[in-house]
Amino acid sequence: MLIAFWIVNALTALLFLGAGSMKVIRPKSALAEMGMAWTADFHAGVIKLIGAAQVLGAIGMILPVLFDIAPILSPIAATGIAIIMIGAVVVHVRRKEATAPAVVLMLLAVASAVLGYITIAV
Repeated sequence: MLIAFWIVNALTALLFLGAGSMKVIRPKSALAEMGMAWTADFHAGVIKLIGAAQVLGAIGMILPVLFDIAPILSPIAATGIAIIMIGAVVVHVRRKEATAPAVVLMLLAVASAVLGYITIAV
């Protein structure tokens, strides 16, 4: 179970670290040009906040377990990422956009959280 946890956690954290840092670093207009039409519905500060939450969540999924300091924080971080992605799914549904990428990322975050809670409990 620990190997599955690390594989899912590492993949999920890597994806969210990349996606979140892109939202933090790039301006709103550049994100819109990249095909993120949903950015039109949000203020630039909110987009940066979403990106920062994704980056912090990705870091929180790895470091507590890696350093064995409060490892319960890893599945909690994954739960937070899953909640962010539920919001993303809602936004894409309202805009009548493709929801598959957001649903897949949400399911990865949920799987990471479940594996984390199981691994911590054992």
